[in-house]
Amino acid sequence: MDITKLINIQVEGVSMADYPDFVDAHISYAEHNTGYPLSEGELDELTNDHPDFVQEMAHEQIPF
Repeated sequence: MDITKLINIQVEGVSMADYPDFVDAHISYAEHNTGYPLSEGELDELTNDHPDFVQEMAHEQIPF
């Protein structure tokens, strides 16, 4: 999966109690750059195969 071609990415499970690891963070929604949403299987694959990307997205959710 080419993560550079994903848009409208939403992360769930971000809890400051888990900072900085965010062990429960996962991608709950994302779209291909063509506008089609990822399937549940693709979301699971994204979360499992790209943990650094999930962490990056989770850290972007932190309110400052």
